[in-house]
Amino acid sequence: MRKKVTIVGAGNVGATAAHWIAAKELADVVLIDVVEGIPQGKALDLLQAMPIEKRDVSIIGSNDYADTANSDIVVITAGIARKPGMSRDDLLNTNFKIMSDVVGKVVAASPNTILIIVSNPLDAMAQTAFKAAGFPRERVIGMAGVLDSARFRTFIAEELKVSVENVTAFVLGGHGDTMVPLSRYSTMAGIPITELIEPDRLKELEARTAAGGLEIVKHLKTGSAYYAPSAAAVEMVEAILKDKKKILPCAAYLQGEYGISGLYVGVPCKLGAAGLEQIIEIKLTEEEQAALNKSADAVKELCTVIGVA
Repeated sequence: MRKKVTIVGAGNVGATAAHWIAAKELADVVLIDVVEGIPQGKALDLLQAMPIEKRDVSIIGSNDYADTANSDIVVITAGIARKPGMSRDDLLNTNFKIMSDVVGKVVAASPNTILIIVSNPLDAMAQTAFKAAGFPRERVIGMAGVLDSARFRTFIAEELKVSVENVTAFVLGGHGDTMVPLSRYSTMAGIPITELIEPDRLKELEARTAAGGLEIVKHLKTGSAYYAPSAAAVEMVEAILKDKKKILPCAAYLQGEYGISGLYVGVPCKLGAAGLEQIIEIKLTEEEQAALNKSADAVKELCTVIGVA
């Protein structure tokens, strides 16, 4: 039997995630949304691309959570998108209500599923989903660091004029202005980038990474990023479905790791069939730890506002 992945939210991120999953032939897909016709139309369009792509997957669109029953993974992208002049934090209260409602319906239909949270503000929404689902932390994971590190890798590769395949990058902390790009642990073909890029230039690349989403919002004017965020979520889906034991930077519920407890914060995670299988702890300098603590404080502030801290 093929695996089943539900994507909640048939907007740009959700529909594009469905596209990536189908193109990789990872699982059957259910695309669900509150708006009638949108998930059905996009799912049918994508399904009709499968003969061309020579992929055998089922793709259905629905407004009924009964169709999501027994999903192996549920990717939640639902929520209002960020608009120009709007911070991720501005999304907080509206998306809190949406997330709480969605998770209740998802869990009722798929009590053994693994949740991947994509909605913003990411860390607070992951914490909301964790509290609402009542799942162990291993089965509620936030997509943040995969996207942020991909942006950092893009900028590093452009700077060094090398293939992105040669670049690894590390980004910790909350998904927002307080994220912590770790140049010290980022490499080009195994060589630390701190030996290849001047410190001042590195700081510029780190700052561009932290503002990566906002840069795209400014260009689009009426929307936000969706190709890279959806691809990042699907990399997590693939690691879990294929039991890859892959180390990816994700938002995880910390229980003392990195000196932080009771919060979703971006850290290196091993993803496999059980979901979050291990949190990798690396040694941080005092400056890096202070930056991570500051990022965690920003997450806690949001979680306190919506009562999930």
